[in-house]
Amino acid sequence: MEISELAKVLVALGCPAEKSAEMAAQLDKRARQLAAEKGRSYEEALKHLLTLMRQGWSAKEKGF
Repeated sequence: MEISELAKVLVALGCPAEKSAEMAAQLDKRARQLAAEKGRSYEEALKHLLTLMRQGWSAKEKGF
């Protein structure tokens, strides 16, 4: 996935638009690290991280 596409996904999940490109680059890097460390595919690692981020933003919106 391209960084620009990932940034758009992050904005859709609740990421502030002004931080989306930077966060997308960090997320891409971490997904690649996780894939290598855990023997997963990049897509699986990215999906896992996106799920965690979505949960975090959802909790933040609810005031937790």
